[in-house]
Amino acid sequence: MTLLKLAIGLGLLMVAGSAAVAQAQQGEAASDDKDRPCTPEDLVGRYMIVSGEKYGMPEPEERIKGTIVTFTKDSVVVADKDKKELYSANYKLGSKKNPADIIMTSKVESSAGEEARGLIKKEGETLHLIYALPTGEIPTGFKTKEKQLMFVMKKAE
Repeated sequence: MTLLKLAIGLGLLMVAGSAAVAQAQQGEAASDDKDRPCTPEDLVGRYMIVSGEKYGMPEPEERIKGTIVTFTKDSVVVADKDKKELYSANYKLGSKKNPADIIMTSKVESSAGEEARGLIKKEGETLHLIYALPTGEIPTGFKTKEKQLMFVMKKAE
């Protein structure tokens, strides 16, 4: 009877240990994803804006609801819920880190060639983008100031 209890106890200990190792490895993978350099290939896809901030104040839900942002390896296009294009730009990442420096050059006729500089961070299926308008101070973190905008986006299906 004692040997049976010992065998069951050791079996449970091995199962619990294996689960703990698997969970630790998943945690390391998630941590590695956050620390992994952000590349244009990582950004490719369609994203739904879930929240925003402008000049230090939250963006109203009605302004961002249904807005889709589409990234290719070198461009970004923003469209409203009616699929009307609001903004388009070519972009370059200026660093090989996460968050990465981003420089967006407008392709919109009224502002063609103007640059918006900021930071972009990818965490799993979520993107955080903060940038300054052409005359604003380039952001160094993910909290807006005067003439800065920030958006949080989730990967769209």
